[in-house]
Amino acid sequence: MQEKSEKLFMREFFRKAGKAIHDYALIENGDRVLVGVSGGKDSLALLEVLALRGRDPKYSYTVVAAHIAVENVSYEVDSSYIGEFCERLGVECLFRTIDAEVRVDSGKPACFVCSWNRRKALFEIAKENGCNKLALGHHRDDAVESLLMSMMFNGTMASMPPKLSMFDGTFTLIRPFIYLSNEETRRYAAYRSFREQKKSCPHERATNREAVRKMLNGMEEKFPHIRSTIFTSMRNIREEYLP
Repeated sequence: MQEKSEKLFMREFFRKAGKAIHDYALIENGDRVLVGVSGGKDSLALLEVLALRGRDPKYSYTVVAAHIAVENVSYEVDSSYIGEFCERLGVECLFRTIDAEVRVDSGKPACFVCSWNRRKALFEIAKENGCNKLALGHHRDDAVESLLMSMMFNGTMASMPPKLSMFDGTFTLIRPFIYLSNEETRRYAAYRSFREQKKSCPHERATNREAVRKMLNGMEEKFPHIRSTIFTSMRNIREEYLP
């Protein structure tokens, strides 16, 4: 019974990813997709899903993986595991080490600076390797947190779009897991026995995102569907009732 339940879950997991890809036309035949692989559960799951999906004869796209190591941030990742993981999937994996330029006196949040520099490195790798799309493992809960952060701390209504055209339309950032929750990616990783990476970044708890996540966790105890409801609201905007 347990095995049957897990198989149904896996089928639903792939269905949701496939639905997002279809709904937003995230991947088309002939695409060369670079997947940013941090070593965490979300990025490993995304790489595996896209690689396995790409084996279907009705699809014709190429998947390439890239891992960005940050030399001045103490975040431990088993790069050999990532390399072996990609090899098993038959996916080329590119490694690059950067200085994220995280400075205590910069006036900018360390996580923002680090994230931007890692994203910049991914753009460079994509260009160097002829990739026209960059896939990131952000899921529904990430989008919800980003929406609330934007509203609460920046005074704007913005989040993580499933598809974002960049550089005058020559390059596209995609998020195929936009319909999936954090709990679903956690369960997928557990079922697939992904190796958990060590996390020791000194900045990861001192963020607005962590504060918003804790707030949502508290609200979820009373309102179990709060995250999915907030996500749905982003596609149901009533402009006539806004200032």
